[in-house]
Amino acid sequence: MLIHPEEILETIKMVSNENLDIRTVTMGISLRGCSHPDIDTFNENVYNRIMHYANDLVKTTNDIQNLYGIPIINKRISVTPIAIVAESCDATDYSSVAQTLDRAAEDAGVDFIGGFSALVQKGMTPGDLSLINSIPDALATTNKVCSSVNVATTKAGINMDAVALMGKVIKETAELTKDNAGIGCAKLVVFANAPEDNPFMAGAFHGVGEPDCVINVGVSGPGVVNSAVRSLKDPTLGDISECIKKTAFKITRMGEMVGREAARRLNAQFGVLDLSLAPTPAIGDSVAAILEAMGLESCGTHGTTAALALLNDAVKKGGAMASSSVGGLSGAFIPVSEDEGMIRAVQRGSLSLDKLEAMTSVCSVGLDMIAVPGDTSSSTISAIIADEMAIGMINKKTTAVRVIPAPGTKVGDMIEFGGLLGSAPVMPVHNFSSEQFISRGGRIPAPIQSLTN
Repeated sequence: MLIHPEEILETIKMVSNENLDIRTVTMGISLRGCSHPDIDTFNENVYNRIMHYANDLVKTTNDIQNLYGIPIINKRISVTPIAIVAESCDATDYSSVAQTLDRAAEDAGVDFIGGFSALVQKGMTPGDLSLINSIPDALATTNKVCSSVNVATTKAGINMDAVALMGKVIKETAELTKDNAGIGCAKLVVFANAPEDNPFMAGAFHGVGEPDCVINVGVSGPGVVNSAVRSLKDPTLGDISECIKKTAFKITRMGEMVGREAARRLNAQFGVLDLSLAPTPAIGDSVAAILEAMGLESCGTHGTTAALALLNDAVKKGGAMASSSVGGLSGAFIPVSEDEGMIRAVQRGSLSLDKLEAMTSVCSVGLDMIAVPGDTSSSTISAIIADEMAIGMINKKTTAVRVIPAPGTKVGDMIEFGGLLGSAPVMPVHNFSSEQFISRGGRIPAPIQSLTN
C-alpha cells in the first residue's frame, strides 16, 4: 500500500487533535478443534489454543503503535461461538468455559474476549440453552468475557422464544452484578443478522465460515469527522456528504495499513477493516456532535434520523472507496453512555428511547448502552428486543440491543461505568404491558424479502 507524505501529516493531526485511533485490533481464533466430551479437557484445549495464537498479540500491536504513532486502544480476541464447540461436553453449565476464556484473556494481556455466544435465530439446541442459561453467572464471575446471542435473521425470522428468554437473562445478569450498576449487561448484546467478522465488543465472535486465525481491525474517528464537518463554510448537505466520504477514506487507509502489518507479524490472515464511528466520553468525540454540526439544535430533534442516514451512508461509501476489505459493521454507532453528546441530549429531553429506535433503522447497530429503570420487567426488555430485531429483519441489516436495567435505579439517575463505557442516564420506558405478546412465543416468520433465491 502506497502512502503519500501528505496523508501521514494529516494522520498525525487527526491523532493529536481529533481523537483518531485504532479502536481495536481483534484476533479471531477458531475453537472447532477443541471439542471434547469432558469439559475439563475441553477447557484445557480452549486455553492452549488461544494462548498458541494470541500470546504475542499485545506485544505486536504495541510495537506497531510505536512504529506508526497511531494509538491502538484495545487488543481483543474473538472465538468460535461457545454454544457450538461446547455442545459435545457432558455438562450443562458452561460457566467454567467463560472462566477459562477470562483466564486466557488475562494471561494474553488483552482487554476483552468475545464469543460466549449462541446463534438461535431459528431454534435452540441443548448446547444453545446451556450457554444462554449460563450467561448471568458467566458474566458475574469474569472481567473480560463478552457474550452475544443472535435471535433473528432476515432469512429465518425472529425466534420469539429466545427473545423472551433473553429478557429474563438480562434481568438476572443485572441482579448478579448489581454491586457494579449491573455492568454484566454492558457485556451482553442481543443481535439480528450478526456479522461473523465484527471486531467490536460486546458482539464479536469468530464465525464458522472464518479461517483458523484472522486479524480484524476496528477504526474510529467521530472527532475527526466532527472537525471536518465544522470546518465547512455554509455547506449544502451534499457538501457535507462529500466531506465525510473523503474523511472516511483517509481513516480507512490508515486502519488497513495497521491491520495488514499486524496480520503479517502474527502469521494470521487479514480479515476486515471495520470503519465504525464509535464515540467515546471525550468531548467532541461524539456522533451526536456530528449530527448537530449538520444543523440540528440538539440530537434527537426532528431531522435526526435523516442526518444519521446521511452520515452512515457517507462513511460506508468513503470506506469502500479506500479498501476492498471493509466489513464488520462499518457505519455509525449510537451508544448513549459512550457519547457525551447523546448523554446531553437525553438530559435536555430531546432524545428518547423511541427516537433512538427510529435512528437504528439507518445506522450500523441498534439500541446500545442504554440504561433503563431497575424495576423494568423482563417482558418489557424482551419487547424492546423484539422491536429492534424486527427493524433488522425487515431492513436486511444488523441491529442489536445492549440494555442495562440497573437494579435500584429510577428515571433521571446517572450510572457510572467508567472508561470507554462512560456513564448512562436512566431513560424511561413505556408503562403499558407487553407481557401477553411476549408470552405467546413461537417464531415471527421471515419477511417476503427473504425469498431472494
